[in-house]
Amino acid sequence: MSRHLEAGERIVRTEALHGGVTAEMRRLTIGTRDGGIRDLVLRTFVDPFFVEHAEDLLDRETNALTLLVGTGVTAPGLVAVDPTAAHCEYPSLLMTHLAGRTVLDDEGVAARIPLLARQLVAIHALRPAEGPRKYVTLTTADTVVTPKGADAAAWAAAIDMIRKPAPPYEGRFLHRDFHPGNVLFDVPHPRSAGARITGVVDWAATSWGPADLDVAHCSTNLALLHGPAWGLRFAEAYEEAGGVLAAAASERLYWQVRDGLAFSEEVRLVARPWREAGRTELTTRAVEERLDAYVTALMDTLG
Repeated sequence: MSRHLEAGERIVRTEALHGGVTAEMRRLTIGTRDGGIRDLVLRTFVDPFFVEHAEDLLDRETNALTLLVGTGVTAPGLVAVDPTAAHCEYPSLLMTHLAGRTVLDDEGVAARIPLLARQLVAIHALRPAEGPRKYVTLTTADTVVTPKGADAAAWAAAIDMIRKPAPPYEGRFLHRDFHPGNVLFDVPHPRSAGARITGVVDWAATSWGPADLDVAHCSTNLALLHGPAWGLRFAEAYEEAGGVLAAAASERLYWQVRDGLAFSEEVRLVARPWREAGRTELTTRAVEERLDAYVTALMDTLG
């Protein structure tokens, strides 16, 4: 670590950053030679499952952070990376610290959704000379976990929908984990209509695929954080911001349903960092109920 600092610099404080699922995040406050300070962020993969995949994840994040320099999409700057733990105890990535913070409160969500939509449109407009790998979806009809007490008919119809082949799509550069927990807002007025996004973090899952997939992922997160109506609203906001989704409503619905069902397998994992960030009411059961309401609302759009 110290070999990546400038001469005369030292770490004076470390602080755990909450909200991550796949890796431990720490803010490192660096004392500079002239008596000032600057902050860096260290991402470390310690969970055995993610350690196994860390080299691929960190390679993708490294490529993404390099690509994003000068694009107008604000992301952390790459400082150093050790994808195979050759120098660190665990696979790690060191990056610059961005101003701002995540905002997960219900208050102000109506003002933040258009900002999120415009930011995602800007990400999808990127045209790298060499695109990242094709997207993957791990959820199958056989792995979906129907919540206790869920609308059985709606869930059965949703599961049948993802048995079908994926619709054709025009490829886009995807963040692949775009949601409020990975977007930073300015600190002074994060809930006001004048709020602005200061950056987007966690680029380890960047992929090439349909814009609908990123939109669907953010929609599901919004539905679980703030209620199903906000999840349904995000796709409209994305199109209002100039984004282009699949032409057919049935194709758009396929991606929304697929992403919603994917959350059924990891509700406990998703809900924990939200509670740690202050949304203590979002118990596993509460999030399951919102997921059921959201999937049911999606299926109701079929008429």
